[in-house]
Amino acid sequence: MFQGSMVALVTPMDAEGGLDWKALDQLVEFHVESGTDAIVAMGTTGESATLNEGEHCEVIRRVVERANGRIPVIAGTGANSTQEAIDLTRCAKEQGADAALLVTPYYNKPTQEGLYLHYKAVAEAVDIPQILYNVPGRTACDLLPETIGRLSAVSNIIGVKEATGDLSRLEQIRAVMSEGFELYSGDDSSCTDFILQGGHGTISVTANVMPAQMHQMCVAAAAGDQAQAHALNEPLKPLHRDLFLEANPIPVKWALHEMGKINVGIRLPLTPLSEPFRQPVRDAIAAAQQG
Repeated sequence: MFQGSMVALVTPMDAEGGLDWKALDQLVEFHVESGTDAIVAMGTTGESATLNEGEHCEVIRRVVERANGRIPVIAGTGANSTQEAIDLTRCAKEQGADAALLVTPYYNKPTQEGLYLHYKAVAEAVDIPQILYNVPGRTACDLLPETIGRLSAVSNIIGVKEATGDLSRLEQIRAVMSEGFELYSGDDSSCTDFILQGGHGTISVTANVMPAQMHQMCVAAAAGDQAQAHALNEPLKPLHRDLFLEANPIPVKWALHEMGKINVGIRLPLTPLSEPFRQPVRDAIAAAQQG
């Protein structure tokens, strides 16, 4: 259902941490104009953990409204409470999102059976396409290929965002998944090879900063043009690395502020990018622009 460069959109805020709706509208337009293939609103990069449920739903509503059918909108609706995940996913459907992205329940450390039952319960409760999201480096919870295979048989679970950066997972999941199940990278550093090896696209942090370049790279990789895909990815490598010098989304929000796209705002417990990391991020932006 989805492919190519899907931006894990930041949530713009003012200096006091209030939501900046004008900047949000401008970011949506930026991505439409730049050829981004889909917008993921209210994921990790969107600071979903620090927005209350009302704010969460309002961000989704406004992104859907501004996109106005020109670009698909995927809503982050994961939670470590199954009922909360159901509530957020229901909200996403009501606001007109095209799909939902659900991170594994963090902190709880559920078993594989618990993960299966969690995702199955959300899928059965809300009739909207749903994408699994595995990022054990943040959640302390690893959704294993065998469990993904079981869940791929649920009709409205359509794909997985695999963010381990381990390309061997691609073949492991493909070996057990149902026909038509889609595979998305959640790791910018390895996403070019992920798509070249048969992945359908990437849900990207770097795409916030260089959306046109990420789109072009994904097009080349999806076409199997290895030389062109790697050539397009080469100038993006410093961004893939340096947008994680501190916890995401600290560096990417600072990068967008440096580019004049958003205010400096970010919510506690996150803080603006530390001074020693600012020049490396500036240099990474410049390298990508020159590439």
